[in-house]
Amino acid sequence: MPSLIVTTRDGAEQQVEGASGITLMEALRDGGIDELLALCGGCCSCATCHVHVDPAFADRVPPMSEDENDLLDTSSHRDATSRLSCQIILDETLEGLRVSIALED
Repeated sequence: MPSLIVTTRDGAEQQVEGASGITLMEALRDGGIDELLALCGGCCSCATCHVHVDPAFADRVPPMSEDENDLLDTSSHRDATSRLSCQIILDETLEGLRVSIALED
């Protein structure tokens, strides 16, 4: 069960546990991170689960799909570390993953 470090929009850090096989979005939601709207429920159709992944983990998360890339293009807060948390499946290689909740558009 990977342990994750989440930085909320106000800069506070919170540790969250996430079971292998669930999405980062689910782990954040289940861990009490209420800043993440995730309006579509993880269907990769809304971009309201936007996070910034620590660059040290960039090579450990799955590659971005074209749909995810297109949705992130709609965010004015997109940067090189942007990902949709519904598209990252947790496993043991993501132990210690650090993410920041993106500002809301």
